[in-house]
Amino acid sequence: MSSTNSRFIATDSPWLLVLLAAMVALGPLSVDMYLPAMPVMRDALGTTSASIQLTLSAYLAGFAAFHLVCGPLADRYGRKPVLIGGTLIFVAACIGCSYSQTVEQLIAFRLLQGLGACVGPTLSRAITRDLFGPRRAARALSLIAMLMALAPAVAPSLGSVMMLVWPWPSIFVFLAVYGVLMIVLILRLLPESLPQRQSLHPAVIARNFFTLLRSPAFLAVALGSSLVYAGMLGYLSASGFVYIEMLGVPMKYFGLIFLTTVVGYFIGSASSARLASLFDSGQVVVLGAGLAALACLIMLLCYSLWPASIYSLMLPMMLYTAAMGLVLPHAMNLALQPYPHMAGTASALLGFIQMAISATSAGTIGALMGDSPAPMVWLMTALSLLALALLAPMRKAAGTA
Repeated sequence: MSSTNSRFIATDSPWLLVLLAAMVALGPLSVDMYLPAMPVMRDALGTTSASIQLTLSAYLAGFAAFHLVCGPLADRYGRKPVLIGGTLIFVAACIGCSYSQTVEQLIAFRLLQGLGACVGPTLSRAITRDLFGPRRAARALSLIAMLMALAPAVAPSLGSVMMLVWPWPSIFVFLAVYGVLMIVLILRLLPESLPQRQSLHPAVIARNFFTLLRSPAFLAVALGSSLVYAGMLGYLSASGFVYIEMLGVPMKYFGLIFLTTVVGYFIGSASSARLASLFDSGQVVVLGAGLAALACLIMLLCYSLWPASIYSLMLPMMLYTAAMGLVLPHAMNLALQPYPHMAGTASALLGFIQMAISATSAGTIGALMGDSPAPMVWLMTALSLLALALLAPMRKAAGTA
């Protein structure tokens, strides 16, 4: 047994966190790389900006829906088989996207791409809970988030450079190659971590989901953190049009503007890892939610005073993503901590709620935004304030725990 498993990464190796971060990065890479290409794709496919933004909403919808399937499957058959199967779907969908001739075809393949991409982030959280336990998981998730921040740091710049040299389908070819590489690494290096097999009987699955849905603490953490994430996804869905078309930023500089949000997220995630040993996760989540709401209020004020300045959006977003780096890892820990026997299902339901709200946010901004970023700014502000209202009781709960 030991000889068979000796080729896998040890649980105390930092390379395990790197591999888990690379799996999580499937999600942000699939979103961030094609953001600078959205105006070009709109013109190449002869469609509208709203229709191109639907390609992101479709991806998020697929990402959300498959959570409800991959979580129970991973709790029954193991993490690795579901990871490999989902990533194969992702690779096939990427190839389909690269050959799309109409926006309707692209929307369909982006939906399928979202189905496959969701296994990486969802099951990485479950594997972290399996291997690190409830006490160490918050810090591990924060370190994974910090490493994963490299993906959105590189992705928009890489997408912009590729667009200067090759046509837009090259972005999806790159993502397909990345998916194949992840399959090889999962097969060769990742240990199976499923602690206890769960039944796939519909009654058992329904009972597990019902256990989560009737928990006020789980719902508060899931909904509150999802609203924070949805604000970010709404911003991303509009950013290509806002900066490149409305504010006149050249495509080659788009990645540099986007880099500020990644720096913020990196700082927030690094701080989150440090705070994990000093404070309860509930306290860190409330701190992050408060900073997110403050960032949106600052953005609203700055945009009202200087509507034509990129700094009115860019600098507050740096604070917002730092806040998100505090909220997400600790929210995941709070959501998964009470459910070690069904961490895959809990992670899946959290991801479903997160992505369903994000898809709605991105679609709403796409429908409302004409030639002004105002709908994006107002919606982000509303989402962040509602998130703070939902998460605020976590501080009291943490203090009495």
